[in-house]
Amino acid sequence: MMTVILLGLGLGGFLALTVYGINPPRPSLADTLTRLGTPITAAFEPVSADTGEGWASRLGWRAVPALKALGLPTRSLRDDLAVADVPVERFLAEKTGAFLAGLLAPSVASLLLWALTGSGLGMQSTVLGSLLTGTVLFFTPDLSVRSEAQRRRKELRHTLSVFLNLVVIALAGGAGIHQALSDAGTNPHGWGAAQLRRALTASEVGRTNVWHELGALGARTGVRELAELAATVSLAGSEGAKIRVSLEAKAAAMRTRSLAESDGAAQSATERMSLPVVVLFAGFLVFIGYPALQNVLAGL
Repeated sequence: MMTVILLGLGLGGFLALTVYGINPPRPSLADTLTRLGTPITAAFEPVSADTGEGWASRLGWRAVPALKALGLPTRSLRDDLAVADVPVERFLAEKTGAFLAGLLAPSVASLLLWALTGSGLGMQSTVLGSLLTGTVLFFTPDLSVRSEAQRRRKELRHTLSVFLNLVVIALAGGAGIHQALSDAGTNPHGWGAAQLRRALTASEVGRTNVWHELGALGARTGVRELAELAATVSLAGSEGAKIRVSLEAKAAAMRTRSLAESDGAAQSATERMSLPVVVLFAGFLVFIGYPALQNVLAGL
């Protein structure tokens, strides 16, 4: 009985840590509002390869060349790594370290169980558990990177929508297109705003078309709205009233899409909130009906 309890506690703790690592808790509303009200001192800070290295990356650094030879990471994952500002070498090292930790965890648990109760897990169970946990932890960094890349792409879309609205307002006030772009890029903050400002600066320094730079940014980050914007403006021209009409139409389309996505997310959250209530009600019915069913079966 004691062995079953310890195994249950160990499995429950492992599953809880896995769920916590994949889906960490969201910050509170007060913390989010505080961050929004805090001015940003630097528009962009480069991320070095040595920043934020944990035990997993230090443990698996030697296996990076072998994983690269196997073709890892994939093309889509490389794009997500670039968006999330995560070096490829550090990512592969973290995957290797997580895999090794998953391989060792069941063996360590079996030894601890044997030390406490005198009987550990069987060899077959330990090997299967090691392979299972190692495989799960090997792909855990992928989920984290893809989630961060998706969050940044969403932020860039939102920033682009705000940016286009500001450009349209500046154009309506009589400013030229370059002055409107410069003024609109000054106010927004965050990672997405920094990327837009970098594209504007690259266009100004390199004397290139600003819309081509924004299209290149969309190709690098996977935000198709930037590529669509560059194509639309190229067809409409870069001066006069046509550019204003094009930007207004694009801003309106992005606002509509953002509202639709927000509405869908809200409905999905509502459905997820109703699921625990249904499960609780089903458990309550089982709790009430089991004694009566047991009596009926005992009387047969």
